Order: sequence, then structure tokens, then C-alpha cells
Amino acid sequence: MDGFAERSWRSGDGLLLYARDYAGASGPARLPVICLHGLTRNSKDFEDIAPRLAANGRRILVPDMRGRGRSESDPRPDRYKPLVYGRDVLDLMDHLGIARAVFIGTSMGGMITLTIAGLRQKAIASAILNDVGPEVGKAGVERILSYAGKSAPIRTWDDAAAYVRRINGAAFPDYDGSGWQVFARRTFRDEGGQPVFDYDPAIMVPLAKGPPKTRSIIASLLFRRLARSRPTLLIRGELSDLMTKEIADRMKRSAPSMEVSIVPRVGHAPMLTEPEAARVVDDFLARVP
Repeated sequence: MDGFAERSWRSGDGLLLYARDYAGASGPARLPVICLHGLTRNSKDFEDIAPRLAANGRRILVPDMRGRGRSESDPRPDRYKPLVYGRDVLDLMDHLGIARAVFIGTSMGGMITLTIAGLRQKAIASAILNDVGPEVGKAGVERILSYAGKSAPIRTWDDAAAYVRRINGAAFPDYDGSGWQVFARRTFRDEGGQPVFDYDPAIMVPLAKGPPKTRSIIASLLFRRLARSRPTLLIRGELSDLMTKEIADRMKRSAPSMEVSIVPRVGHAPMLTEPEAARVVDDFLARVP
């Protein structure tokens, strides 16, 4: 496809993984940006923002995490976890000769970013955490677990659009019919004209072993390690049930230098194409290496 090169690399345990690589426009040398998607998402979520950021002069890398998009699924579902995803991203950086980058992590992608801060802190020059942190709202976790990895009677693309509207409508109240069609194309892949979930349902296996955790001491330590030593921006959807105002306030108290921006009339998670989100992302990236 136009606009990006396709990259592949082998994970440490042998999976063939995939990433989109958007070349930055000419200009002063800047660090690349690595965009990491959410739990059931894939690189298509950044298909609007990545070209725009690349046009501003940065190389943009957008991997599909194992089990999503065009990356291979893992025959051992117990390896679907942030620690393994973080190692996969570091393998990509080593494969491409990238020592440091700016990270944009949406939901699970933010947790991967925190994990990388523990594995190789020097790899992160700065970070944008999109509607995620070391603590998440119970209501949001329960909502995601209610549908992720579960089959649904979807036979047509209209069915797919209706499905994503049903599970995401509260988060994006201003979307119209065409918006949900685009959302569906990012959630499903086409197999013979029929939409199929663009992720391995087994990604949910590690999350089904017990009651969902909404707070992690380790994640809190990793967050402080990142946000107290690197420029960090938290973006929160005003309607988010995963990143509540109370959680965001606690994060700010833990890392006072962290910037916080709220995207109005959006829940979990902002697509970063919203005017407010686009503005703060551009402003942040203009001020970091």
C-alpha cells in the first residue's frame, strides 16, 4: 500500500511479526515514533495519524503485536502478555538499528511502553500514554472482558459496523454511519468478502485465569520510573471508563511533571485524530527530541 513500507522481523521465540514503516519528510533529524495499539486492535488504528506525523518530519513505526493484524499468532497463548510484547518491540528496534524512540501507546500499548521502561529505559526518549496508566477503572476492564475474544454473529460488513457501534457507541457518541464503517474495517479483516476479527481470540487466555487486576504495584513503579525521568504526556478521554479523572489525578500526583490533556466527548480510547488530541500530540512532539 502507498504511504508506508512493510517490515517484518523474527521475535526471540521465532514468530514472524509485522510493522508499517512511514518515512519521515525531509528536514532536521528527529527521533522516530513507535505507535503501539490496544488489546484487540492493530496497526490500522494509526492509519490516519501516522502519515500526518510522518509529514511533520518523523519516521513512524506501527507494529502489529503478535496475534494481531499481519503478525503471526502465538501457539502458546500464555505468552500474550506485556512482557513478551515489550521484548518484541525491542527486537524490532534492534532489527532496524533504532536505539531510542518516542513512544505512543494506546491502552495496552501504554502498558507495553511501561514494560519497555523496565526492560530498557534508554530506549524511550519520551512517551504519550493514551488513556492508560498503572491503574485502570474496574468498569472499563469488565466492559472489555465482556466482549474481547468472544465470537459474534457477523456475516456482512453492515453486521461488523453494527457490532463495533454496539460495544463502542458510548465512547464515541458523535460517530455517524461512515465512522462506524471505518471502525469496522480497522477491527476486522476481509476473508472472501466476509469480515473476520483481526486478532487471535486466544489473546484473552492470560486474562481469563482469575479476577481482573485494576492496579499493579509493578506497573506503578514502572510508571514512576518513566514519567519522572522522561517527558510524558497522558491523554484521557473525557468519557473514559478505563482512565477515570480520579486515576489521572493520582498519576499526576505521582509524577507532577507529567502533562495531562483531556479529549472532550470521547471515551476509551481516543483515536488521536480528534482536534484536541491532534493538537496536543503535535505540540508535545515539537518539544521532544
